[in-house]
Amino acid sequence: MGDTSVKKVEARHSPRGEMGQKYLVSGIRVSMRLWEDEKPGEPAPAVTRDYETVGYVLKGRAELHLEGQVLLLNAGDSWLVPRGASHTYKILETFSAVEATSPPATVHGRDEESQKPARA
Repeated sequence: MGDTSVKKVEARHSPRGEMGQKYLVSGIRVSMRLWEDEKPGEPAPAVTRDYETVGYVLKGRAELHLEGQVLLLNAGDSWLVPRGASHTYKILETFSAVEATSPPATVHGRDEESQKPARA
């Protein structure tokens, strides 16, 4: 028999990470998080992550600076950040998005450990 675990997470009860994200449901191989009403501002230094990220913009606009490219993200757009890619976001207009990470960003301190700036 396969995995029969079922989880439900209510966003209002979700824990928040150090970067402002809400951690939503998490499985063995994938997790979700919510970025809600992120305010415009200058981007943080570029980082690399030990997981792959896919996201979907709910509202607002942002620039994704990814390995020397700049991608404009608008409501309804989706994106991919490959594992190990140098990247940062510049919020242009109050921004909300849902992301999924694989392996889960919350496991083994992947979010905290990988906040180090990207290699030069």
